[in-house]
Formats: sequence, structure tokens, C-alpha cells
Amino acid sequence: MQGTTNARVAQAKACFSALGRITTRSQFGGYGLLVDGIMFAVVAEGEMYLRATSSLESVFRARGMANMVYSKRGTPIVMRYYYVDEALWQQRQELFALAWQAMREARKEVQVKKQSHERLKDLPNIDAALERLLWRSGICGVYELRLQGAKETFLRLQREQRRLGLKVLLSLAGALAGYHHAALPTELRSELLTWFNAVIIPPRQDSLCP
Repeated sequence: MQGTTNARVAQAKACFSALGRITTRSQFGGYGLLVDGIMFAVVAEGEMYLRATSSLESVFRARGMANMVYSKRGTPIVMRYYYVDEALWQQRQELFALAWQAMREARKEVQVKKQSHERLKDLPNIDAALERLLWRSGICGVYELRLQGAKETFLRLQREQRRLGLKVLLSLAGALAGYHHAALPTELRSELLTWFNAVIIPPRQDSLCP
């Protein structure tokens, strides 16, 4: 099995050489494939699996790719890595495009995690009161806020405190985009207003003033 794993690693390095210099490290009983320290795939038991983020899982599933299942102390764990079958290996351009997406999204995820040490109130529009409400809703850091996005975060906040209005939604979007809520780009503000009017019925007045 080690021989087939090594052969698959060599095949992957040749196929994805345009991504950059590919290095390996031990991972899940096989090898992780990395470019610039970012892991985008795993080779285990002679097979390769591409790394997925939340935005890529639907793409991989739509193509019929199955999750990697890793056994840890006899317990099967479903991983966010997706199986590359022989048919996909034969479609080199498509495979490279998927690997490039996996690499790009993995890099984004790592960058966001590096920012997770920031306090929420260090972002624009987030004061101590809104930060505490975010904590109560289960969003304790910048990383979680970015993963959820402004709309989903707003809905979670409403479960904690119903009397929240448009200003809080705009403040969350501004915090994520780096704007004061009053200076949001017109297109983004319009999109949020349309969503708010369609989903939040009836509109409510803010009880927080970020």
C-alpha cells in the first residue's frame, strides 16, 4: 500500500505542479499535499482526496465525490476531504481546476483563522454591547463572524434579542467589509435593505447603537 501511496503522491505533484512547489507531511495515516504551507489535498491508502471548505463542499458533492472517512481509535470520522476517482484523474483540466479551487479556499480559510485572535469590538461598528450579544449567540471571535456572514449572524442575534433593526444588520456588514455602517457601498446597502424587508417582518427599531 505504501508503494501505491508514494506513486499517487508523485502523480499529484506532476499534475498540480503549476500550483507551486508541492511539499508533503504526514497526515491521516498518509500524506498531506501542501503549497506554501497550505494543505489542499491528502493521499492515503493510494487514493487522493481534495480539501473542501464550506463553500466548496456543494461543488464536490454535486460532482458525486464522496467524503474521506478516517478511523481514529476505531471510530470512523467523516472528513471534509473528497475522493478523486479514476475517471476524474483522466480529466486533467477539470481536476486541476478543482485542486486550484481547493488551494484558493484553503488559503482564504487559513487567513481568516489568523485573524481570529482579534476582538470583535476591534472591528468597525462593534461596541461592547453588540460584542456581548454576539457572544451570547455563540459568535465569540472574528473568525466565527466571517464564517456566518452578516445575514446569518443577524438572525442568530434576533433569537437572543428580538428588537433589532436594520442598523444592526448594516453594522455587521460594515464590520465584515471594513466600513462604518453609514458608508456602506450603495449596492451592498441596497441588497441588505431588500433582504431585511423580505425576511424581517415587521421591521423593528434598534435597541443597540453600534
